[in-house]
Amino acid sequence: MRDILDIVMRIRLRAEEGSKSDRRLAALILADVDFASKASIAELATRAGVSEPTVTRFCRTLGCEGIRDFKFHLAQALAVGGIYLNADAPDRDARESRIATAVAASAIAAIERIRDSLDMSGVMGVAAAIARAEQVVIVGSGGTSSMMAVEMQNRLFRLGVRAAAYTDGQLQRMAASVARPETVLIAFSTSGFARSAIDATVIARQYGATTIAITAADSPLAAAAEFVVGFAAADDPNIYKPHSSRYALLAIVDMIATATAETIGPKVLEGLRRLKQSLATFKVNNPRLPLGD
Repeated sequence: MRDILDIVMRIRLRAEEGSKSDRRLAALILADVDFASKASIAELATRAGVSEPTVTRFCRTLGCEGIRDFKFHLAQALAVGGIYLNADAPDRDARESRIATAVAASAIAAIERIRDSLDMSGVMGVAAAIARAEQVVIVGSGGTSSMMAVEMQNRLFRLGVRAAAYTDGQLQRMAASVARPETVLIAFSTSGFARSAIDATVIARQYGATTIAITAADSPLAAAAEFVVGFAAADDPNIYKPHSSRYALLAIVDMIATATAETIGPKVLEGLRRLKQSLATFKVNNPRLPLGD
């Protein structure tokens, strides 16, 4: 396995602090990373106006073994994060007129995509499992997935469902270890590669729990779970705003919560009434306000 190396960060440091020839090479590379990742040592030297041995020394100051290793790391950086290297920031007028539209349009598009592609029969099956569970354990790690785990707990407890969300990897495994056949475990992972979510799913399943993954359909987490609600994050070309995929995931959470409430039936209404009653004591008594939000 190759060592983890942030080649772009190291090149930027050489552009600021290196020798004159290093700064020239670094500026050339950062200005056209695609060219630099494919160019020969002679082409790099000619374009930067330095000697070939200077290029070799430059590569070694970055922690690379030579030009081949340098080009490997550069191509890897380009493949993984190329869109973040040389994006032009929008001007002030564009920001003021486009930010609200861009965010709202992306959110709407993400929700409409999930509405059109989601297998609702699978969602209804998940709701049925939650409705008959004695306990629902919800796991999610990272930014969006941990937020979804907490939101799912927030949506379910008010229906009278015993639900607990865990965002710490060790606690996820521990909670899964005490699962029983009457337990439902729901695992969120946008990528499907979150190790702790996979482990928790495998552990809970071996103890007879019903396991549900809300994740990429062809991922390791999907393979580990008994039931899968497939989710694929669409490309979001605007790199200056947060990714819109979380709106689609929120829609899935709300669909599952709504389906669960309807599956349980009128029994959920008394709990909702109590929530409204208790909150009205401390807040403005406006029945049109969202329940507990």
